[in-house]
This record gives sequence, C-alpha cells and structure tokens, in this order.
Amino acid sequence: MSADSAAAGRDALLDELRALMAAHSPPLHALVVPSEDAHQSEYVSERDKRRQFVSGFTGSAGLALISMKEALLWTDGRYFLQAEQQLTNRWKLMRMGEDPPVEVWIADNLSDEAVIGINPWCISVDTAQRYEHAFSKKHQTLFQLSSDLVDEIWKDRPPVNALPVFVQPVEYAGCSVTEKLKELREKLQHEKARGIIIAALDEVAWLYNIRGNDVHYSPVVHSYSIVTLHSAFFYVDKRKVSVEVQNYMTENGIDIKDYNMVQSDASLLASGQLKGSAVNGSSHGENDMNENSKVWIDSNSCCLALYSKLDQYQVLMLQSPIALPKAVKNPVELDGLRKAHIRDGAAVVQYLAWLDKQMQENYGASGYFTEAKGSQKKEHMKIKLTEVSVSDKLEGFRASKEHFKGLSFPTISSVGPNAAVIHYKPEASSCAELDADKIYLCDSGAQYLDGTTDITRTVHFGKPSEHEKSCYTAVLKGHIALDTAVFPNGTTGHAIDILARIPLWRSGLDYRHGTGHGIGSYLNVHEGPHLISFRPSARNVPLQASMTVTDEPGYYEDGSFGIRLENVLIVKEANTKFNFGDKGYLAFEHITWTPYQTKLIDTTLLTPAEIEWVNAYHSDCRKILQPYLNEQEKEWLRKATEPIAARC
Repeated sequence: MSADSAAAGRDALLDELRALMAAHSPPLHALVVPSEDAHQSEYVSERDKRRQFVSGFTGSAGLALISMKEALLWTDGRYFLQAEQQLTNRWKLMRMGEDPPVEVWIADNLSDEAVIGINPWCISVDTAQRYEHAFSKKHQTLFQLSSDLVDEIWKDRPPVNALPVFVQPVEYAGCSVTEKLKELREKLQHEKARGIIIAALDEVAWLYNIRGNDVHYSPVVHSYSIVTLHSAFFYVDKRKVSVEVQNYMTENGIDIKDYNMVQSDASLLASGQLKGSAVNGSSHGENDMNENSKVWIDSNSCCLALYSKLDQYQVLMLQSPIALPKAVKNPVELDGLRKAHIRDGAAVVQYLAWLDKQMQENYGASGYFTEAKGSQKKEHMKIKLTEVSVSDKLEGFRASKEHFKGLSFPTISSVGPNAAVIHYKPEASSCAELDADKIYLCDSGAQYLDGTTDITRTVHFGKPSEHEKSCYTAVLKGHIALDTAVFPNGTTGHAIDILARIPLWRSGLDYRHGTGHGIGSYLNVHEGPHLISFRPSARNVPLQASMTVTDEPGYYEDGSFGIRLENVLIVKEANTKFNFGDKGYLAFEHITWTPYQTKLIDTTLLTPAEIEWVNAYHSDCRKILQPYLNEQEKEWLRKATEPIAARC
C-alpha cells in the first residue's frame, strides 16, 4: 500500500469513528484514544496499538482526541518531528509542554455538558480523575464505554497470541517468590490493607519471577495479580500456562485464574469474599473487614475499569509497594546487569569495527579514525548499507552472545537528518542509506536472561564539521558531569538533571527529553519510579543505592543531525571525606562499555579532569572487552581507545 492510500484510509477511519460516536447512546462529542493498554504499559502488543491505528503516528507515547470536527494528537518532545512527518493534514499536532493538556483543551473548546468517551480499561485512575476535575467546571462527562469504538472499525486487528509463560530462575532473579510475597504482605499489614491489585505487567512478572513474550521487546505476560494477607492470584490466559508453570505457582501458594476474572474478583476483594485455595491446601476468605479493610491500588497503573468495582472510601491509593523493590536491584541482579553489559559492549564494538570496514570498502569513507571527506565511490560498492540492514547486523552480533533473548526496543539506527528525530524508527522500505559525510546515531539495547541493556553512540565515518564536533563535545561534557556527580541521599533526579544540560546551555543548546530512566533486570528497558528529568514527576522519588539509571544527554538540529551518548549507571554509596548532616552521599558506577569516537571530540573544550575521565574509561573498555574479541577487533578497539591529549 502506498503512503497516499494509507493516509486516505486513516482519514476514512475518522469518518467511521464519528458515525459511531453520533450513533452512541448517549451521543459522544469526543473520543479519547490513548496509547496505553489495560495495564498502562508504555510498550504495547500489536493488537493494543489503537492510537497508532487511527492516527498513523507510530511513536510509543501519545494520545489522540477525536471530536466531531477535529482530530488532535498529543505527544512529547521526543516525537515532534516524527509526528509532523506521519500525521495527515486532517490531524493537528499538540506539543506536550507547549500546548494545553488534553483535558484543558476539552474543557476550553467543547460545549457545556459534552460527553467524552473513553475505554475504561485503557485509562489510569490518576488520569481519569484529572480529566473529571477539569471537566467539572462545564459539567462535561467522562463516559466509560462498554466496548472500544476503535476495535469496532479495526477489521484486521491482530489476534491474541497464546505465547507461553516461563519461570525466571532465582539464580537470575536473586530473590524467591516466597521472600517477595512475605515482604509485600508485611507492607499490606502495615497499611491496614486487605489486599492489593497489581496491574503493571513488569510488576507482576517481577513479583512472581515469571517472564513471557506478549509484548515485543519487553519479556512480560498479559496478566494481573491480586495478593491478600493469606492468598495470591495470577490472572492470565490459561493457554499460556504449562504444567511446569502450574506446578511452580502451586508450590508458591499462587492460584491461577482466567485473565477476564480480575474484574469480578476485584469486587469480591472489596467485599472481603475473595477466596484462595493455594496456601497450605486450605481455603481462606478475606473476612477481616475491620482490622484490614483497605484495597491498595497504584493510581498510575490501575485502570478505571477495575477502580470502578471498588468502594472509593475503601481504596488506598499509594505508589505500588513493588515499584521500589523492583527498582532497587539486589546483588544478584546487579551482578547480572554488569555481566550483560560487558557482553553487550563487546557486540557493539564488533559492530562498529565491522561498520567502519564496510564504510571504507563500499563508500570510500576515511573511516572511524581519520578525518577526510568520503569519496562515495559507489561504482565499486559490494554492499548497499541502509539504516535497517546495518541494525540487523548489530542484532546478529548480539544474538551470538550468551543469554541473548532479543532486543529491548526497536533499534534507532539513524543517518544525518534522521538522527534529529529523537525516537526515529527506520523502515526497510523507506530508510536512508548510510553516508560517509553524515553523522550516524545508533541507540540500541538487548534483553539477556541476566539483564537489560540500552546504549547510544554517535559516530562519523568522514570529516565532521567543527560545529558537529563542538556539539558532540558539549553532549560528552554533560554526560561526564552526570557520571561523576556526588550528591546527598534524598536527592531526586529532578535536582541533578541540570548537570547534563549546563555544558549545552552555555552555548544556547538543549534537548527535549529527560536525561535518564531506570532500566529493568531482564524486564522493561524503561523502568520507574525514578528518573532524571526536568519533568515534575522526577521530583517524586529520590535516587537510592542499587538503582539503575541511564545517562543520555543529546542535541538535535532539525534537518541536519542528532547527537546522543548513553551509558547505564548503577547508583552506589559515595566514599566522601565528610558526611554533612549524617545524610550519606551517593555517586554512580557506569556499566556500559563502548568507546566514544575521539575524532568527534574537540579536546580544546575539555578540562584536564574530563580528558582524564575519557582516558580512564577507554582504558577500562580495552581491558574489559578484549577477551570477547578476535585479533582484528582487538586491534580496532586498541586504536579506538588510544589516550587523548589536550590541544592548544
């Protein structure tokens, strides 16, 4: 299908949706189509990509609003350029942080008593309550639909795949289900809660030490959990459960129930009538109505459909008690992450060495180490290199490594102007060919049984401009500033985000994304609840020792190039000379190992301490990665990690 016919088809979808909205009882003045699934996931399965289906915008974050006259799409700064390219002229792009939020726009632009439709499974309690508050001034209504209107017009919606659940062995998880449930029940008891509804897919997977393949790039299972003081339940499509997993659940005191039973069981939990059978072979009803009567939900991950089954006065709305234990890695998880990043670093070095050779042989490039304009002698080309073909090669290098399970997100393999599209996703039919005279940005990662990885490197195989070098160096300076930060316990990511931006700000530059996100242990590549960002939510959770977080400042020049550098860091206790206020201090340990391209560094802009940092990092790279490389790759790495010196 051509791009024009696809766009025409999407425009026709708007007409179909509006017809359903007009025929609905009550008639809908607008329809909200979120990106999220019934678990409020960032990355969703193909059949849950409703917003993408109606709008044509493929980014992972965004929200569509369809009124009877307008179609609007909200997304964040990572996707402004991409959305401009993908939306037809019947859609209006709303820039988060610049334009009014969707609920404000609705309250300001739709009529009094307007009815706004929503699939109650695909909106969080927190978001729904924020909408209802904004709508109240004009007596507008957020209406819970009994069926999703997008599903009604999605004729070829992908089917449900019954892919198997598998157990994550404790040798990688580092903590047994028994221990995790014990700690969780202690927290329930402390908060006088009868039970908790767990909706976030990575939290269910972490709690029960299971993994799956229901969502591309994230090893999770479409499932819910309800845990009470005496019982535990796992709500899943039973076709996915093998005898082995069934026995595992039984041994750990967990009842397996059908996925669709979670809503009715939420009602039973609220009334104290939910019964379990798996603990010690007996049946327990949660009848302690007086002492423990609350039902715990996380309003950011629990959907409106489940919340509606509870008595609002009985609900305890707090951050999930699983979020922090999952984010604060245990020693086994930390050891696994370090090992996974070493193997992953070796794969990226193998890839860069291979790509360097290919660019020289096929494009007449001067290469990774030398500065000269590429001759682009394509008449002698043996292989045409595209953004997709080279990223496939990178996946091949990773696939050869121990414990490899797949990628952790779609590889952002981007040349020149495409690198300025922050979350660019190349497609084989339309992607760019590599160019020796343009910057190449590669943001990639993998899932290994012992850890999840995420790394970005930016390189140039020809002669970079002085402007490109100064921008790269400013990004590197910010990257180093965050890596070397020391800060007191209790500090949030909001407070230290500025460290990575100051070198860019000095030149009047900046970037429209956060600086760091948590990363899972063979789980989601983006993991909360902490982050390093200018966004207000980064104030909510202080950084703690044994958390993981990325360090990824960047700079993007629309229509020209993009630069980003990214390592994964572990938060650790700092060995400071003093300890003011007896707070204790924290620092970072980087666990990503791949060189920075020294020909892109303007060393006149680096301080002696920064030069020393680069040289020490490169020395460690060489020592750590050499055992995983062949002789040619070792020689490439030796050259890539030669010490740099200050230039006058």
